[in-house]
Amino acid sequence: MLLTITTTYSPATALGYLLHKHPERFQSFDLSFGKASVFYPEASLERCTAALLLDVDPVGLVRKQRGPGYQLEQYVNDRPYVASSFLSVAIAQVFGSALAGRCKDQPELAQTPLPLIAKLSVLSCKSGEAFLGRLFEPLGYTVTAEVQALDEQFPEWGNSPYFTVELQGTVRLQDLLSHLYVLIPVLDDEKHYWVGDDEVDKLLRHGEGWLATHPEQQQIAKRYLKRQGRLVRTAIAQLVEEDNPNPDDTQADHELEEAAVEKPISLNQQRLEAVLAVLKTCGARRVLDLGCGEGRLLKELLQDKTFEEIVGVDVSYRALEIAQERLHLDWLTEQQRQRIKLIQGSLTYRDQRLSGYDAATVVEVIEHLDPPRLAGFERVLFEFARPTTVVVTTPNVEYNVKFENLPAGKLRHKDHRFEWTRKEFQAWANRVAERFGYSVQFLSVGSADVDVGTPTQMGVFTLA
Repeated sequence: MLLTITTTYSPATALGYLLHKHPERFQSFDLSFGKASVFYPEASLERCTAALLLDVDPVGLVRKQRGPGYQLEQYVNDRPYVASSFLSVAIAQVFGSALAGRCKDQPELAQTPLPLIAKLSVLSCKSGEAFLGRLFEPLGYTVTAEVQALDEQFPEWGNSPYFTVELQGTVRLQDLLSHLYVLIPVLDDEKHYWVGDDEVDKLLRHGEGWLATHPEQQQIAKRYLKRQGRLVRTAIAQLVEEDNPNPDDTQADHELEEAAVEKPISLNQQRLEAVLAVLKTCGARRVLDLGCGEGRLLKELLQDKTFEEIVGVDVSYRALEIAQERLHLDWLTEQQRQRIKLIQGSLTYRDQRLSGYDAATVVEVIEHLDPPRLAGFERVLFEFARPTTVVVTTPNVEYNVKFENLPAGKLRHKDHRFEWTRKEFQAWANRVAERFGYSVQFLSVGSADVDVGTPTQMGVFTLA
């Protein structure tokens, strides 16, 4: 299979710097499924073309994977010729620096949109030429597709599902490679390797900046993740803007809230200490922190040896990166490292990984959910995960009048979908407890005002 990338940027040979491959050299790379070669059919100051030729060894693949029920089609297929997930892997391994947007010699060029033409000699698209356009045109490409006949000598046999495709646009090379990395397997729809949770991370990482707004977002996620429902739901939840507030902005909002209280111990610290006290009182050893964000509660849990297993869950990949940095996971001893785990997941879809824990904390999270999605959250937590103890905290909207920096009628944070009065929170908590077989106790967090109560309200649910 062959991919060529051409530029008319001046000087065009700068393409070699971006790809980290010299135009005057032929280079080969051994891969687990064959060999990749990089060469330049043309390299002048006016026009430069880099070619990635992938030679897949189908016999070698069958010998590695063959079981007692192998068939002839495992040997005779289109894998050596058609752009597929094999090509995506080759792009990542051979053009890894360019895919990451790194260029040591010309870093500013790596961030510059260039006139680029990518050509795929054979690309499978069973959904037809129109689907090709729906994938690439929203990304700013002019798409030219030439369908391949099943047999040129017998035109009556009709056309094949294979196309020669050319994409032309002015984009960063990193963006072009990211688009190809994700969309080639989407078009081929037959990934050659196991698809697990790490593939969600890859999809979100390489889809950053474009996938969240792509009109074919759902189809892309389904096909890329081989239609594995849980993985697709996790990816979509991460991409939906209302379920993915910017964690850096959220962090700033929390700091503003704390400053407004003007107490020796911040409101957030009082929340964390109150949650920890409940967890220790109920004797929890294995704890889930749902919507863990940047990991403040996780850090407190990790410092207390009472808690033997700690799992932080968040829909935001970026938030988990911040949590990992805050917790210094790379510096922990092996014994400490085994106590904590960070996983990406949505709180509104059933996830078997959340079952079997002593306690779950949901600290300042539910107000970020759209009210229609609360029902899904309730079932995920109280019906399916079903921990013995659940600790939920949420703002008390009545207390907002005490915040001098908060305009009247405004919610405490810009990404909150609602904030409840004490009566509203208690009504919700009592209904949930009754429906799912829990009892609930209400606690207050922060300095109390005789008229409006405390800034944070807490519900402690215990399995009956």
